[in-house]
Amino acid sequence: MSAARFVLGLICVGALGVGSACPQPQDEPSWSVVAERMPQAFLSTWGTASDDVWVVGAADEQGPTVLHYDGQSWERRLTGEPAGTLWWVFGFDEGPVYFGGDGGMILRLQDGVFERMSTPGIGTVFGIWGSGPDEMWAVGGASASEGGFAWRLEGDAWVEEPSVPSSVVDGAAIWKVHGQGADDAWLVGSNGVTLHWDGNALAPVDTGVGSSLFTVHSSAAGHVAVGGSATGIIVEGEGLDWQVATVDPPAPGLVGVVSDDEGRAVAVGTFGSIYERNDGRWAPAELDPPTPHALHGVWMDELGGVWAVGGQVYLPPFTDGIIVHHGRQVGSDGL
Repeated sequence: MSAARFVLGLICVGALGVGSACPQPQDEPSWSVVAERMPQAFLSTWGTASDDVWVVGAADEQGPTVLHYDGQSWERRLTGEPAGTLWWVFGFDEGPVYFGGDGGMILRLQDGVFERMSTPGIGTVFGIWGSGPDEMWAVGGASASEGGFAWRLEGDAWVEEPSVPSSVVDGAAIWKVHGQGADDAWLVGSNGVTLHWDGNALAPVDTGVGSSLFTVHSSAAGHVAVGGSATGIIVEGEGLDWQVATVDPPAPGLVGVVSDDEGRAVAVGTFGSIYERNDGRWAPAELDPPTPHALHGVWMDELGGVWAVGGQVYLPPFTDGIIVHHGRQVGSDGL
């Protein structure tokens, strides 16, 4: 028994008498490992609620990894695809849910059925987001250094967005996309590529960063993007203005980020690093037990719980999947 619980027990006995019910102190939410050393690495997590969480990642003999958590247990969902890593997942409360990955693959899940959609290219789809089921974006690249693309959904067809700058097509990838509406979306990529969509066209925006920005997230409190390799980078923005955030102590390379409308944000990256922004300041958090692998994707649920996933994600084969969580206890049944 901890000292705090022992002292509280003495106070309760003295005040209420032996045998009286006493309130039990609640443990502070902490970062904990839900599952680790899984055969496939995990690249992305997203959900509609704490009892509707999706995790996607590398493939095995059953095809791309898709896991679903219903608040009690985990279930593997088979997509019907024979192979291919899934790099991102995003969707809506009543569906559909979209999954993007290798070879131009975009899967749409509606009413329990996976459908592979027709796409205009075979580059890797690294990111998917939309302000609604009819306002969807998919972004990616042929590699980390060329073939950057952005596709938009028109009806049931994905089409190329013509305003992607030629410099991006020739010399960069677009890693992720996120926004606040049909006329306000941000795309980030390699070589510091940052593009803003105003409802009509994409336009480059200078964040002051020349290296890769891997993930961007936008909320009512502003937008935030993360990247870097040996040293992590966090940039924060309001409107079209961005500035580099102070991170103390400096972070290793950061890969994923999520934020809420009140200004709380969480960034994750290499060596299991986790950085949290509270009251405008970024500070490291501790994962128990720590992991040597990267955390690649992160998502926040309606209760303020934070989910992060990763593994050995930088070079194939993508292995050693890990799922971590901050908040109420999450079970590992089914994993």
